[in-house]
Formats: sequence, structure tokens, C-alpha cells
Amino acid sequence: MLNEETLAFIRAHRQDDVRRLALRPAPAGTDLHTALQQIEGWQAALQKLPAWAAREGIFFPPRLAMEQCSSELTAFYKQNIVRQRLATESSSTPHTLIDLTGGFGIDFCFLSPLFDRAIYMERQPELCRIAAHNFSLLGLTKAEILNADSTQDPENWPEATCCFIDPARRDTAGRKTVAIEDCTPDLSALQDVIRRKASFCLIKLSPMLDIGLALRTLSHIAEVHVVSVQGECKELLLVMTRNRPESTAFHCTNIGTSHPDFHFTHKEEELATCTYTDTPLRYLYEPNASLMKCGGFRSLSAHFGMQKLHPNSHLYTSDKLHTDFPGRAFTIHTCSGFGKKELKNILRDLTQANLTVRNFPETVAGLRKRLKLKDGGDTYLFATTLANGQHVLLRCGKP
Repeated sequence: MLNEETLAFIRAHRQDDVRRLALRPAPAGTDLHTALQQIEGWQAALQKLPAWAAREGIFFPPRLAMEQCSSELTAFYKQNIVRQRLATESSSTPHTLIDLTGGFGIDFCFLSPLFDRAIYMERQPELCRIAAHNFSLLGLTKAEILNADSTQDPENWPEATCCFIDPARRDTAGRKTVAIEDCTPDLSALQDVIRRKASFCLIKLSPMLDIGLALRTLSHIAEVHVVSVQGECKELLLVMTRNRPESTAFHCTNIGTSHPDFHFTHKEEELATCTYTDTPLRYLYEPNASLMKCGGFRSLSAHFGMQKLHPNSHLYTSDKLHTDFPGRAFTIHTCSGFGKKELKNILRDLTQANLTVRNFPETVAGLRKRLKLKDGGDTYLFATTLANGQHVLLRCGKP
């Protein structure tokens, strides 16, 4: 897809600053615009798609497609979701995948080997050309590339075992969107035909989207997966099925950490018993980003036998150390109110600390300024509210 001059320029400048390269004249015969796109894409792939960055000849798309595509880690996770769903499907008929929003094709590359037939659908011709080049290089012989808009004539889609859809989260002006109805395509308008055409559909949505709103907008959601990578919430994945499930199952995972996955159902959360306390015990627990996003706070309390500090604090306490808690655990050294003498005592000999606020009427920045503390160190301070409404400061350390 590139001439030798452009390829030589890319190889010579892969580690260079793209912005500075753009200001310099390029050698004769070099397609500078495309070269810069490839260098920028390769640099992004080093972190996001290391296996692809190591593969000579991969052609990278424009920046927006690179920003929106999945990482290898999250693509592997989606592959496992689909593999488990396929295990429950009949094996007597060929399995077909339709990716309705192909994009750069990362997810398609991980999902397509699981199927007998795999259709990549993308409305942008440039992305289709890039996909054809990369899929051939990667040996995806079953890939069928269809340059089409998935919203046009969906009744003529082929019957499928699985649909995958990752709506573009940008409006016509290029601004980021979150709501399902504001994305392209509008999944709320397509969901009925998807359920008629496919046994199940894997949906990737913005991690900023409210899960309750998503479940009210879409029906027949059997699974909700909140995927974090090293503590940062990256993806919200839904599995839509043809038949309405008895109860939605929630899965919280934090890839790249030792945190175990946590699972619960909507019914389990409704029936779970959660107790609250005015007295912090020996240990304090803070759920990871996936759990904070997904909820399941009552199920978490019931599963580990912990007490919650307050219905809205989302911090837990126990006298027994739970090393398998899906989040951070701390030993509580001191619990203090916010009176001058109490603060003086708890902050004695302390010049820096890691400060967190949970259900507390002040920001981290404002409280840090008031307490005159630098960031960092081995001490962890949590400003929060107890079940009786009292504001407290918990001084903690690693257990």
C-alpha cells in the first residue's frame, strides 16, 4: 500500500515526534501525510496493540479509528465472552459472525477465528481497504469484507449466530457522545432486527454510559461486563439475546491486576443483605473501578460478610483481612473527626499522604489544601461519611 520511499521514511522515523516531523520537508517520492499516519499509529499500537506493532506491514488507520479501537487485552476478553456463548449454541449448523461496525477490525480479528463464516461490515471505503490488507497479512482467510452501512436494509443481513456492534461515539461535528441514541448507528433503533437476525449480540458501549440507562434503553440484556485495565474503566460490554433472560448477570473484571473477577445477578443484588456501621473496624476496603461502575454493592457486602460505612460511601470494613477482595485493602490506624484537636492528632508527623474522598462534601484538592499535605508517601487518608452521618478521616496503611 506504500511505495519504497515512504516505507523507508517510516522505518527511519518510527521513534520520532510526529509533530516535529510534520514541519520538516520529506524526501522526494515520500507520501508524508500517510507516513505520519503510519508512524503515529505504530506508536499508539506499541501500548495498545503490541503484537500488531511487532508485525511488519500492518497498515494503521487515521487517529480517530486508532483511538476508538479495542486494545489487545480487551479484545481477548471479548473473545472469551463469545467463546463461552458459542459453547451453548448448537454445533450442528455453521456459526456466522457479522461485525456491523468493522472499524480498524481489532475485535473482528479476535472473534472471527471462532466462526465458520465471518463478515466485516464497514461504511468507510478507506477502512475496508485497510482491513483487506491487514486481514490478508494476518491470514484471516474466512473474512468477508462488505463496504456497506449497517443501517441500510438491515432485513437483508444474513442470518447469524453472533452480531458484534461498536457504535461510533462521535457526532457529525466530531464531538464525543455517550448516549446510545446519539451514537452511530443508533442501536436502540436496530435492536429488534438484531434479535431477529442473530442468536446473540455483543455490544461495546462507552464506559461513561450509565448502566441503568443502558438497560432501560435496550431489552433482552443477558450479561453486563465492565472491563477495567489496571484500575481504569475501559469498556462497557452488553450481551443481548434473542430470548428475554430471567435475570441480567453482571461481571466485573480488572485486567492486569491480581484482583479477582466479581459476578452477581440483578436478582441477587435485590435480595442481598447489607449492614452498615458507625464504627470502622480493623480493615478498610475500596472496590475497584469496575465494581464502582457496575454496582453490586449489596452483593459485595453479603459475599465477603463485610459492613458498609454508609449507603453512599461504597467503602467496607471488617475485622478479618480478605486478600481476595476485588479492590484495595488497607489497615485502619486511626479514625478521627474534623475538630482541630482531632486533626492535629491524626496528622501528627505527617507531611504527605495519598488522599481519597468518598461521599464527602469537599474535593480532594480542597481538602489537601486545608490539611496542608503533599501527595504521595505510604500513608492513605480517606475522608468519608459513616452510617450515622458523621464525617471522618481514616488514616490507613497497606496491610
